[in-house]
Amino acid sequence: MHYTGPVYRHPLEANTPILEITYGCSWNKCNFCNMYHGVRFGVSPIEHIREDLEELSQFYPKNLSKITVANGDPLALPTKRLLEISDLIQEYFPKIYAISCQSSIRNIKRKPQEELNQLYEAKYDDIYIGIESGSDKVLKLLNKGHSSQQAYETLEKLENAKIRYISLLMGGAGGKEYSTEHVLETARILNAYPPKMISIITTGIVSGTKLAEMQEKGEFVQLTEREIIQEEIELIKHLEVPENVYFFGHHNNNVAKVSGHLKDKDKIIEKFENKLEKLPDNILDSCIKREYL
Repeated sequence: MHYTGPVYRHPLEANTPILEITYGCSWNKCNFCNMYHGVRFGVSPIEHIREDLEELSQFYPKNLSKITVANGDPLALPTKRLLEISDLIQEYFPKIYAISCQSSIRNIKRKPQEELNQLYEAKYDDIYIGIESGSDKVLKLLNKGHSSQQAYETLEKLENAKIRYISLLMGGAGGKEYSTEHVLETARILNAYPPKMISIITTGIVSGTKLAEMQEKGEFVQLTEREIIQEEIELIKHLEVPENVYFFGHHNNNVAKVSGHLKDKDKIIEKFENKLEKLPDNILDSCIKREYL
């Protein structure tokens, strides 16, 4: 397999084969992230993609239903290339129902509605999008490269195309200054365009990132673990999404690992409140150092 630099996938995709079609990140400027530092963004040659599909076909059945295309943001590719790759994937795995990937608002918003419709027909679905926050102040703080208005417009196009998305959120992304706005504005965008799943990870202050520099200068004040959990409770209270939307909180970065369908909002909140009661104060009132994402 042709894998260039680190390869990431969501924990729930642990059993999904990964096909590299790009490598690195087309933005690579988020203040909190070091995932692709040192890896220049590039595009996999079509010959490598075919070779990798040939190899995957030796290990996965012909009726494989889902594949993940990597790495940081494959939807940076022109739609014509993405359609070509879809045809190639289906040549080896004709029963594929979803070609999943990570993506950004930045790159999806550039695609016209007609092209997104074509991508849906070509099986692109279950797109993991780094929404992070619905607050413009937080998005600017994180240097995400998109505004909340652009996120709303992009999610509307995805909805029109019938492409399902998974919202990747960062708990505590606004620090102490913007915590309330982070919760309310994030709930607002999720309520407007409900995702298939909400996946939340506690914001880590990773060495060598701009966010770490901001923390050292006092420009970003990290929430305690107690405040992170309280923020998650408030987010869930403000969500008004379909009952089948899944809340995934079992990332390794999270002290309080809680997941469940949002039809059981009260049970999810109760589990978080139990964490507040049972976890020791020295953990809850601390800011745990996280060197991974």
